[in-house]
Amino acid sequence: MASPPSVLPPRPAGTAAPAQTERYTSALSAVTTLFFLWGFITCLNDILIPYLKAIFQLSYTQANLINLCFFGAYFLVSIPAGKLVQRVGYKRGMLIGFAIAALGAYLFYPAAEQRVYGLFLGALFVLASGITILQVAANPYVAILGPPKSASARLTLTQAFNSLGVTLAPIAGSALILSHLPDEASSVVANQIDVKAVQIPYLAIGSLLLIISFMLSRINLPVIKHEVIETKGIIDKTRAWHHRHLVLGVVGIFAYVGAEVAIGSHLVNYFALPDVMGLSAKEAGERVTFYGGAAMVGRFAGAYLLNKFSPSKLLAFNAVGAVILVLISINSTGELAMWSLLAVGLMNSIMWPVIFPLALAGLGRHTEEGSGLLCTAVVGGALMPMLFGFVADQSGLRMALLLPVVCYVYIMWYGLRGSRRVEAA
Repeated sequence: MASPPSVLPPRPAGTAAPAQTERYTSALSAVTTLFFLWGFITCLNDILIPYLKAIFQLSYTQANLINLCFFGAYFLVSIPAGKLVQRVGYKRGMLIGFAIAALGAYLFYPAAEQRVYGLFLGALFVLASGITILQVAANPYVAILGPPKSASARLTLTQAFNSLGVTLAPIAGSALILSHLPDEASSVVANQIDVKAVQIPYLAIGSLLLIISFMLSRINLPVIKHEVIETKGIIDKTRAWHHRHLVLGVVGIFAYVGAEVAIGSHLVNYFALPDVMGLSAKEAGERVTFYGGAAMVGRFAGAYLLNKFSPSKLLAFNAVGAVILVLISINSTGELAMWSLLAVGLMNSIMWPVIFPLALAGLGRHTEEGSGLLCTAVVGGALMPMLFGFVADQSGLRMALLLPVVCYVYIMWYGLRGSRRVEAA
């Protein structure tokens, strides 16, 4: 990582120099645009799944290969991304991530032209690899760009704009993509569905990524350097995974992303069930916007509440709320089943921005490595939906919803006990 432009006085590990404080606002504003795009792009997967499921006549398990390729990239790329960011710095790491993500978005054009499911999966993997690098760089950057006490509130505020992208993506995706599906897709020959409907949206996304990358390259972001801790002449040789609260936080991120994606990816199909709402793909896709919208509201509210209440206790409270809402949906029909599951988005709202800084707390020079490990756990968004799809194929969508319940129970425990810091050995 590049050194600061001047010699700075010693400061606690994981905090920025006081002289850089005046640039925090502009830096946070620049990074916040990234969170919006992540939310938008990631939520488009929830639109792609029913769309490609109809085109290629896929089972739930096969359709969830979309999540496997997208979130599987986090598992393969996160640790190398952490080392990359440690070497080139936060800003250059983000710029590299933008370039790779744009390439992945542009690859959707030939994938649609060739009409091959495998090419779609490959394009998603490249796109997700770029986003992984962005995540590894930007999340810890926001967490340490200011006082540690307000890290959760700061990350929650930026994540609120991520939720804005999640809210808008289903509206745009339903209008541009799902509108090309007939009401009864199963009764239509697959090759009659226009697969090119995904070309223009992803070309636009790729171009937007490059534009924002250029704008970010022109902004002078503060450079943050961590201290190497030395006690009685002995240099600290611990590694990130020696910190118990980080390791348990990795499991927490796995559980949260797995639960959120498993639910979000199947909302369209769940709302289409006759005993839920019996909606068409387009109508159901439009309802998905409330899932992200609830998370957005929760994050804006959370940015305030996290300055008033303990982040770990709020995390546990939201996890309990998520469990109750999912169980209500499983055991009800009609609008109650629909709205109770959409309301889980409100409970999801603060989970990522609270688990992430709780897990990184006190890591100092291990922050980038810890961020890489946490982002690796996003593979939960690949594995949990696959397991969810398998259970849904065997026992139905309602029974599959019990899997997110288990995830939320663990998150409750992490907030109450697992997030407590224990000194590394």
